[in-house]
Amino acid sequence: MKILFKLFIGLALLLALLGAGLYYFGTKIASDKIMDEVAQQIENSGEVEQIKQQINNNPELKKLVEEGANADTSSLPFTTKEEAAREMVKKFSPGELKDIQSTVQGGLTEEKKQALLETLQSKLTEDEIQALKVLAYKELYQ
Repeated sequence: MKILFKLFIGLALLLALLGAGLYYFGTKIASDKIMDEVAQQIENSGEVEQIKQQINNNPELKKLVEEGANADTSSLPFTTKEEAAREMVKKFSPGELKDIQSTVQGGLTEEKKQALLETLQSKLTEDEIQALKVLAYKELYQ
């Protein structure tokens, strides 16, 4: 009976470790795939210049992105696009990420901007939002 109990405990621990590994590598693979897809779409469509123009033409958005220029990066939860994508995959469902992507691609009205900001603020911490601002600034201006 003790051997059966030990075998059961060992199997449960093995399954827990396997599940944790699958979760970690699964989110990494998913985030890498999403980042590659989005980066490819943006590069192929020439949207980078459009996005830069939209940000530069909108003082509110420009101010928001420029807040990332002087941020203290030592306390941020992530500093690379890959880490950011991994966090987004953890915080948002694939459907929510697709909705955000389609909202941004369709052009941002004031209502859409407000809805997007509310969505981000409801799911992300202040530090995560600041880290996204830093990444956006680096991508656009460096």
